[in-house]
Amino acid sequence: MDTSLSTIAVVGLGTMGTGIAEVLARAGREVIGIDVSEAAARHAVSTLEASTARAVRRERLTEEERRDVLARFRTFSELRAAAEADLVIEVVPESYELKQQVFRELDAVVRPETILATGTNALSVTRLAADSARPERVLGMHFFNPAPAMRLVEVVSSVLTAPQAVAAVTALARDLGKEPVAVGDRPGFVADGLLFGYLNQAAAMYESRYASREDIDAAMRLGCGLPMGPLALLDLIGVDTARTVLDAMYAESHDRLHAPAPILKQLSEAGLTGRKSGRGFYTYEAQGSGTVVPDALTPPESGSSAGGRPVASVGVAGSGTMASGIAEVFAKAGYDVVLAARGQEKAEAAKSRIAASLSRSVDKGRMTAEAREGTLARITPAGSLDAFAEVDLALEAVAEDLEVKRQLFATLDKVCKPGAVLATTTSSLPVVACARATSRPQDVIGMHFFNPAPAMKLVEVVRTVLTSDDVHTTVRGVTERIRKHPVDCGDRAGFIVNALLFPYLNNAIKMVQEHYASLDDIDAAMKLGGGYPMGPFELLDVVGLDVSLAIENVLHREFRDPGLAPAPLLEHLVAAGCLGRKTGRGFREYARR
Repeated sequence: MDTSLSTIAVVGLGTMGTGIAEVLARAGREVIGIDVSEAAARHAVSTLEASTARAVRRERLTEEERRDVLARFRTFSELRAAAEADLVIEVVPESYELKQQVFRELDAVVRPETILATGTNALSVTRLAADSARPERVLGMHFFNPAPAMRLVEVVSSVLTAPQAVAAVTALARDLGKEPVAVGDRPGFVADGLLFGYLNQAAAMYESRYASREDIDAAMRLGCGLPMGPLALLDLIGVDTARTVLDAMYAESHDRLHAPAPILKQLSEAGLTGRKSGRGFYTYEAQGSGTVVPDALTPPESGSSAGGRPVASVGVAGSGTMASGIAEVFAKAGYDVVLAARGQEKAEAAKSRIAASLSRSVDKGRMTAEAREGTLARITPAGSLDAFAEVDLALEAVAEDLEVKRQLFATLDKVCKPGAVLATTTSSLPVVACARATSRPQDVIGMHFFNPAPAMKLVEVVRTVLTSDDVHTTVRGVTERIRKHPVDCGDRAGFIVNALLFPYLNNAIKMVQEHYASLDDIDAAMKLGGGYPMGPFELLDVVGLDVSLAIENVLHREFRDPGLAPAPLLEHLVAAGCLGRKTGRGFREYARR
């Protein structure tokens, strides 16, 4: 089989097909663009003209190279134009009937050795291959949107695909400057198989009114470093497309996490499919626009703390990394901070860590030496919680153990003045259990900071059914004054970020456990195809497998969903003491420091 694949037909010149055609033409391939719509063909040509003109202006192409690229792209309205193609890539809408019709017609047109690739991300490649006259030449070639920018290409084999076809398409992907990942045929493949479960849970979280669309999206952008929030991403992908993908995934997995959230059906059937219709979870300036405009659900501008309690001094309980980081954040924002640990020596050591952190900021030019000294002067180390007698806000950052936290809150109840706000930084334990350890549960709230606290902008403000309005207002105002972004959520396992993040991580482990894909391929798929700053296994090893297992168990106990049960592979690694970077071995091995 000829592996050069010099002439390539692209069937379907929508956004994805046009992007793929551009990638191919710029890589020196002769491209035959085919679409029944002449308007779509004209739009594809004008899109390529505009993008190559931009490339010339940015000096990424010469004018001569641009002319060559444009000359290599020809458009047609009938499939017989693909007769001389070495490879045909179809990217028509996600419909078995439509794709099968395209493949049947191609069977009658193309040469025997021509490879037929489907761009589906949801439908069975095997089923499409089985209906073809030569199933050994059919495979999946799943690009990601926008195709010119996204580096990942999933090369999908069925049990019928010839190895030579896979090799040829894989070599092509590399020649295009893409990163090919070989995967088997199952709905969603790797990247979308993980991504769409997460998006579905975010939609269900919003539908349950647990958190606003803005807070869900901000939480995942700021808490996980994702390029887009899940609901904004659903609008970009298309709510109807997401529903189709999830339907296909659920038909295979029967996992409730893949059963499309009812709101996806409601929005789809109302024609509110996202950016392309001008409205989905958000409202847009126009059809196809990415500019969000205010609507009836848009929250008012934040910044008002009217009705809150005055806060001038803050007590932070704990001496670990999180406690030190939180104390640093408050002191830098101008608050007087009492840093209390179990013993004066531990408190002094925690302040020394803050001093070292501030010195690094000075060295990097992020703050002046005078600001460093002023910040340190506002921190008072203490060996006992008795030092919290006059603080306006007491915040604990001790071990993630409910009994330890309950005992600490009972002590805070005794030593803190009436009216002081009492906050916990727990990431997974019930805030109300801490509140009930006091005689003033209305004063207790969650303030979940993310590690490292000085760098991470997000704080989940966790209100229990007993938290008073003025305490909630106070904590939101304080969070904004320390230059963090508050998001509101109720007191349930995982809050926003962990409730969406850890099922995704757990599903990645299941993929490896089932031998569907390798650690490296999954990490590459999520970084290159999803824009994630870290792959799931990189992140698991950083977080700690023991911590991850504890959070998975909390989520499973709270929601009782079988799909949330921790993957056995995670349990086995934890039992073996392979906890990630901190032990030198987790999913990967690390050099001991």
